[in-house]
Amino acid sequence: MLIDLHTHSTASDGTDPPAALVAVARAAGLDVVALTDHDTTVGWAEAAAALPAGLTLVPGLELSCRWVPPDGARPTTLHVLGYLVDPTHPGLSAALTRLRDSRLGRAERITDRLAAAGVPVRWERVAELAGGASVGRPHVARALVEAGVVRSVDEAFATHLNDRSPFHEPKEDLEVRTGIRLVVESGGVAVFAHPLARRRGRVVGDDAVAAMAGVGLAGLEVDHPDQDAADREHLRGLAAELGLLVTGSSDYHGTNKTVPIGGAGHTDPAAYEALVAMATGSAPIVG
Repeated sequence: MLIDLHTHSTASDGTDPPAALVAVARAAGLDVVALTDHDTTVGWAEAAAALPAGLTLVPGLELSCRWVPPDGARPTTLHVLGYLVDPTHPGLSAALTRLRDSRLGRAERITDRLAAAGVPVRWERVAELAGGASVGRPHVARALVEAGVVRSVDEAFATHLNDRSPFHEPKEDLEVRTGIRLVVESGGVAVFAHPLARRRGRVVGDDAVAAMAGVGLAGLEVDHPDQDAADREHLRGLAAELGLLVTGSSDYHGTNKTVPIGGAGHTDPAAYEALVAMATGSAPIVG
C-alpha cells in the first residue's frame, strides 16, 4: 500500500481543487491519501464525491499552533495534523472559524503593506486567487509571482513573506496543547507535522514533544521532505521512546511546491491501521 497522509488543496494553500487532488493521488499510484488543509475541513465533501475507485480518503486538517516554553522564552510556531475528527464538534468548529478569520485579516494586512511600499499587488487579486478558500500567505505569494516581483512561491517566502520581512504580520494560532486536546475531544488523532523542518525556522526540543504526548499527541510525522536523514532517525527514536506512531507524507501543495503527491515520505500500513483504530470522530472514505 502507498499511503500519503499530508496534502493540501485549493481549500487552503494548494493549487489543485479537492476533486482534482484525489484524481492526481490515484494516478500517482496512491492507495490512501489524507486531505489536510490548513484550519479547515471544507474540502472534504468535494474530495469524497470525486473519489476514484481504489483510493481511500482520510479526512483531516492541519492546525496552526504555537509552543509556549515554560521558561517564558519566545513561542515557536508549529503545526498539528488532526485526522478523522468530527467537524461538527463545537469547540473545534469555533477554533477553526477564529483561525480562518485571522488568516484572512493577516493576508490583507500583508498585502496592504506591500502595496504601500510600492510592490504591485492588490488585495482584490489575492482574494481572487484564493477563490473563496482559506486565504493565506501562499495566495499573496502567487500574486507576487503573477506580478513578476519574484519567480516562484518559494522566492516570495524567502524575500517578502517570512517573519524577518518588514511586511511580516503575526497570526493567531492555538497553544499546541489546546489544539491537541481539541483534536482528541472531537474524536480525532493528533500528529505533530514536520517537527524538525529546520529550513522553515525555529523548531522545538524533545521536551516540548514529551509535553504534547502528555495531552494526547499520537504520532510524529517523521518521513517528510523538509527533514534530513539524521533528524528523521532522531524522531524515530523519540517516537519509540514516547510510544508514538511514525507517519510520512509529501506535504503536497500542487504547483506551490515542487514535491509531487506520493513522491516523498510514505506511511507504513501498520501505522496507518493503528491511527484509524484510534479515531472515533469520523472514518476513512473508500472509493
